[in-house]
Amino acid sequence: MKRNYAIVILILITFFVISFLTNILGALNPSVSSSFNLSETMAGFLPFSFFIAYGVMSIPAGFLLEKYGAKKMMIFAFVLALFGSILFSNLPSFSVFIFSLFTIGTGMAILQVVINPLLRVAGGEEHYAFTSVLAQLIFGAASFISPKIYSWLVTNINNNRHGFFIKTLSDLTPESMSWISIYWLFAIASLIMIVLILFFSFPKIELKEDEKVGTKESYLDLFKNKLVILYFLGIFAYVGAEQGISYWMSKFLQVYHGFDYETVGANSVGNFWGLLTIGGIIGLVLLKLIDSKLVLKIFTILALLSLTGALFGTAQISLYSFQLSGLFLSVMYPIIISLALNSILTHHGSFAGILMTGIMGGAVVQLLIGFLSDITSLKTGMFLNYLALAYVLSISFWAKPIIKNKTIKLKNN
Repeated sequence: MKRNYAIVILILITFFVISFLTNILGALNPSVSSSFNLSETMAGFLPFSFFIAYGVMSIPAGFLLEKYGAKKMMIFAFVLALFGSILFSNLPSFSVFIFSLFTIGTGMAILQVVINPLLRVAGGEEHYAFTSVLAQLIFGAASFISPKIYSWLVTNINNNRHGFFIKTLSDLTPESMSWISIYWLFAIASLIMIVLILFFSFPKIELKEDEKVGTKESYLDLFKNKLVILYFLGIFAYVGAEQGISYWMSKFLQVYHGFDYETVGANSVGNFWGLLTIGGIIGLVLLKLIDSKLVLKIFTILALLSLTGALFGTAQISLYSFQLSGLFLSVMYPIIISLALNSILTHHGSFAGILMTGIMGGAVVQLLIGFLSDITSLKTGMFLNYLALAYVLSISFWAKPIIKNKTIKLKNN
């Protein structure tokens, strides 16, 4: 099939917007907690509400994609994001925020299911590896940028800076809750995406075997396999740790080291995601030279050391260790996914759906960290990240993939 560059560009923009909307919660955590006077447990409900949508929607979205097609599903996803953003921007309360986050999260879960096979078809299967990496780079760039835009917005609104854009957002947001302005920006971005998608003609997607959701029988068959459960827990643990560090780091830096959460904290969250993106590039190179299990082992050990520096180091060590942990977390998700799919011979589409459901770890772990923090301390609550990373590390020991990643053998001179 001829490559459709316009659709490829649209998909890359979609990756940017997904990341822009998804990875802002860590930067917002201290502001939301202060505005709504939240306990740590209640603050844990914010990422829970967002990421539990992945657990609810990942598999159903696959069925809906086959029935309604990519264009309708993408429009529906952004309509959900638009609705959630506008609803909360106009009714800024904690209960509405919880509902809005679930609504936006549902939209993002649908998009994740739709755009990967669409990218393969539009960009050409022979170029899929390249376009997938490019998409992840753009995804990471948005995660790096969004906390910095948030910091810029609240700083300008709080300082009563002039200018039509800032003044309009200031008028639309409640006094002393300038952070809500980012959700007006999300609404604008969602509306632009809906309009853009309407003007595109989408190619027909023929789902490959590993992209199809499968039958009820295939899921039942997979759940009888111990490896399926173990790898599901691997994704659950990884996303739990990724969000467990990125979501709580700004709050931790504020509470234990007195850093300003609207500037230093927000920028640190952005740098975390930026380094995670850079680490992904480094990981791609290493996976051509070293067995994936060894790469996973090395990076997980370094992530554990970085987490230790973040929790127990001085203010500066903590600040930079939190950010550096993003670099070491970067390879975990793709390696766990590849080890999982290369360990099972059949039902890859259904298995992929189960693995995507594991993203709900980003929901459950945050709730547990919040609960433990309330009865002990935030530092103690964040010890749960050690457990999550320890499980990821265990995968590097017990994984026995049928197909190993192909490495380049360097010739001796």
